[in-house]
Amino acid sequence: MTTRANRRTVAVCIVGAAIALDTAPVWAGPCGEEITAFETAVRQSAKRPGAGPFLRQSVGAQMARQPTPESIKRAQTQAQASFDAALAKAKEMDVRGDQTGCAAALGSAKDMYNLQ
Repeated sequence: MTTRANRRTVAVCIVGAAIALDTAPVWAGPCGEEITAFETAVRQSAKRPGAGPFLRQSVGAQMARQPTPESIKRAQTQAQASFDAALAKAKEMDVRGDQTGCAAALGSAKDMYNLQ
């Protein structure tokens, strides 16, 4: 009986610790609030037509070549990957406390995303 009670107590402590860690406050770096605001705007724009990450027009597009479904998908994938990388870099710089690096990376992410 004592063993069962001890196991239950240990299980409750583990679950309690996991919940406490999951809800612990996150200490934001120098541009954490700006990152959070931008991510909120990105989520809110998700259903709008034309909203999303984009890349600059390619040389092929400037030469009046017609896009194929494959080239469109490839461009969308590249745009999403570039956007994700820039936002991840901003978060990394924020964690490091690098205000300048964070602002530059976040600026790049903002430049890559159409919030329409």
